[in-house]
Amino acid sequence: MNRLLKLQGALLKEIDRYEKLIPERDQPGDWERVHISSCAKLGYLMAQKRGVDPELAACACACHDYGRIITGKQVDHAEAGYIPIKAFLRETGIFAEEEIDQIALAVKNHSSKSTVGSPLEEIVKDADVLDFHQYGYVMPRKEQQDRLERLLKSI
Repeated sequence: MNRLLKLQGALLKEIDRYEKLIPERDQPGDWERVHISSCAKLGYLMAQKRGVDPELAACACACHDYGRIITGKQVDHAEAGYIPIKAFLRETGIFAEEEIDQIALAVKNHSSKSTVGSPLEEIVKDADVLDFHQYGYVMPRKEQQDRLERLLKSI
């Protein structure tokens, strides 16, 4: 859990930095801060149930919107975060290279809600839609709605 706390601290600093660099954002920084934390918690719990490393899943969930954090834009944010999250995670010194690759792939693929990926990627996708749902956001895309419906039926 220590790695998750270090990672979240580093991500919060990134949000602060990029809010100043890019003040016009599709989502406010406060949402990014809440979403990082609550997705990490959801991911941790899902990983425990699904037999995936809970700490790694929580970290991947915390990082999944890194592309939106650094660009301020929702459009194509998953792909935009792929290379930058690798550099960011290396700079933190918290993760092994294999873990960085797994987290980065989950970041890159988390917006493809109808495509089945690795167990880690699936946890990130599920945590993302469940977090939006718990805060009352409406899923704009059918693939998000479908994933949420399947997930809610399974709980």
